[in-house]
Amino acid sequence: MSLKTRISDDMKAAMKAKEADKLATIRLLLAAIKQKEVDERIELDGASITAVIDKMIKQRRDSVEQYLAAQRADLADKERFEMDVLAGYLPQPLSDDEIAALIEQAVASTGAGGMQDMGKVMGVLRTQLTGRADMTVVSAKIKARLSA
Repeated sequence: MSLKTRISDDMKAAMKAKEADKLATIRLLLAAIKQKEVDERIELDGASITAVIDKMIKQRRDSVEQYLAAQRADLADKERFEMDVLAGYLPQPLSDDEIAALIEQAVASTGAGGMQDMGKVMGVLRTQLTGRADMTVVSAKIKARLSA
């Protein structure tokens, strides 16, 4: 079953179960997917849909920080709920050890010797880690590895 089909099926199930919050989040996701398909005039595959979901989660993470700074816990809770629903469509996240191993492989395959090669390493890892790891954390780990 494709990811897009799974999301559509979950939307139908949320409608039947009268889960309004979950339904609203899934509709936002489907709208974002449809918007990207219309903008780029393509049918999104699983990896592209994962990238859309990853972007939406990052937006909500930023919103939570802003809401907490403004002492709006109610809105922060709503954003966290949406993050949880969206995270359910991402592949299983990688552990720190698995990320470190992939970084080592990427450094070896690109022949990276210092910080000037960071872009090469990130380019190799981006396709492997999208939706499976927070790329800001991965970036920090690559910087630490290349500067060592």
